[in-house]
Amino acid sequence: MTCSEGNFDIFRQIQSTLKNISAEQYTMPLEVFDGSTIGKHFRHIYDFYFCIEKSLHTGNLDYCARERHPLIETDPEFASKSFQKCLNALKNSNDEKKVTVLADFSSNTSQYRPEVSSSIGRELMYAFDHAVHHLAIIKIGIKTAFPEVQLHRDLGLAPSTIKYQEQVSTFT
Repeated sequence: MTCSEGNFDIFRQIQSTLKNISAEQYTMPLEVFDGSTIGKHFRHIYDFYFCIEKSLHTGNLDYCARERHPLIETDPEFASKSFQKCLNALKNSNDEKKVTVLADFSSNTSQYRPEVSSSIGRELMYAFDHAVHHLAIIKIGIKTAFPEVQLHRDLGLAPSTIKYQEQVSTFT
């Protein structure tokens, strides 16, 4: 399995969740998120994948230069279409393609930002882990505020966690 193929399941979980949540739920400020919304978390996930998509053409990747498209955080249908378009662009990417990542470790805008050599595959691994993390947060928000919403059983779980849980359950 390639790194781009490895992200298919995350995209399926994203699409399933977006399909099962209303626009009102998607944009409702949640106390458990300190007033943020489910839509803002989805937009944040999308931003990282879109940065990788852009780097396919430029060879440069800067996660700080995210576009933060407001429609993705307010319209779940638009978000779903945007994720699908991004998946289509990434599905035939070459994991070995080299990219230069502009790193950022400081909130000081004049601080030096080192360039780090990477690959599309490595950055897709990062985006995958990042998406799992935010999907776990989204799951908390949905279960807290909208317990009636049906979620993918593995939403927000890393593959290693799922494998571990399956292994433990076979021995108990």
